[in-house]
Amino acid sequence: MLARDNYSYKKYQRELAKKKKREEKMQRKLDKKNMQSKDDLGQGSNEGAVVNPSP
Repeated sequence: MLARDNYSYKKYQRELAKKKKREEKMQRKLDKKNMQSKDDLGQGSNEGAVVNPSP
C-alpha cells in the first residue's frame, strides 16, 4: 500500500505561513510609521522651544 499525501494539511500549513508573514510585514510597517512620527514630533518640539526668547 502506498502512502498518500495529506494535501489539506499541507495547504493549511502554507496558509498559516502566509498569514504569519503578512502579520510580520504589517507589524514592521507599523513600527516604521511609529518611529517616523516620533522623529517628527521630536523635531517639531525642539523648533518651537527657542523661537521667542525673553530679555
